[in-house]
Amino acid sequence: MTQRDKPGVPEAQGGPVTGASAALRGIRVLDLTRVRSGPTCVRQFADWGADVIKIETPEDSAQLGGPRSGADFQNLHRNKRSLTLNLKSEAGLEAFRRLARTADVIVENFRPDVKNRLGIDYDTLSQDNPGLVYASISGFGQDGPLADRPGFDQIAQGMGGLMSITGQPGTGPMRVGIPIADLCAGLFAAQGILIALMERQASGRGQWIQTSLLQAQVFMLDFQAARFLMDGDVPGQAGNNHPTSIPTGVFRTKDGHMNLAVAGQEIWRRFARAMGHEEWIEDPRYATAPARSENRDALNAAIEEITVSRTTADWVEAMNEAGVPAGEINDIGQVFANPQVQHLGLAQPVVSQERGPTHVVGQPILMSRTPSHIAAPPPLAGQHSADILAEIGFSAEDIEAMKASGAT
Repeated sequence: MTQRDKPGVPEAQGGPVTGASAALRGIRVLDLTRVRSGPTCVRQFADWGADVIKIETPEDSAQLGGPRSGADFQNLHRNKRSLTLNLKSEAGLEAFRRLARTADVIVENFRPDVKNRLGIDYDTLSQDNPGLVYASISGFGQDGPLADRPGFDQIAQGMGGLMSITGQPGTGPMRVGIPIADLCAGLFAAQGILIALMERQASGRGQWIQTSLLQAQVFMLDFQAARFLMDGDVPGQAGNNHPTSIPTGVFRTKDGHMNLAVAGQEIWRRFARAMGHEEWIEDPRYATAPARSENRDALNAAIEEITVSRTTADWVEAMNEAGVPAGEINDIGQVFANPQVQHLGLAQPVVSQERGPTHVVGQPILMSRTPSHIAAPPPLAGQHSADILAEIGFSAEDIEAMKASGAT
């Protein structure tokens, strides 16, 4: 049993999904998002027990056999309900406005001008719901000289500086292997919403939260950005070498590669002893961090002459016993076969409506009283439309009329 194993919880009928968590129970979130950054934000609320209503166009219901059944969609949209609304129709728009009066949170990642044209922007909706927390995620911000540019993760990685410091020196810019600007923008938006909900407890008022792929990517430069802002240092590519902690990087072994992270003088001394070269501790070429930086290539070569003599498993065990951070370099299959990953319950079971029994990636946070679970698979498009519309006062006749007109 992992730390999170428990019997499956069936999805509630005629009401919000139950069983995901008690942490955010009672919070209603309207999800107007698409692609990745917005759904990443909203997933945080769905997994922690909020009533998340995914607003989709009626046309989405005809696309169940395509990307909706794909692994990406399945992983992003669990623990939600689905309502189809045509926001280009007056009836659909009025239904959304009525629903917005009941919402705690709305999340959207339209182009900046779309919400204003539809009349579903924060200023408009907050007139009837002053406690509304409204989050907007865009490529480059809601205003400014580049606000109208279409946003895409790789574009933000490039414009935000990440690609200039990723990859081997001299090989040209390199993107990282995950959509990190999208993911971070979504997580920062979720953090902003939670901050606003906390503040609302005192003020009784909501607010408009804005973030973008570009803002998220620049923030994630972290110490590299600080080195420029404070010291004027423009870092370049360093490959697998850490820019300041030496020796930290990838080293060949008898049967593959491993990571070593030798940070600080005490770990350096432990490392030299574990390598069987205690004399390195006092060697003027390596004795201090500046000296190791200046002689990095020679030190790395000396280390690798030794590491190739033993297997990765041997070195990882020896280094960790000596108190030196070291680890395997896994492919994705090896990640989920790792006993610690299995113990932490990061692969969570779910019975998909399109795929049957499968797994999605669980939350990386363990809570002692209000843990997160996958309580329901992604909904079919419009699966909960009648229930949700009835909750906000539409009669069965109203709902049928909306269906007939194409509003839902």
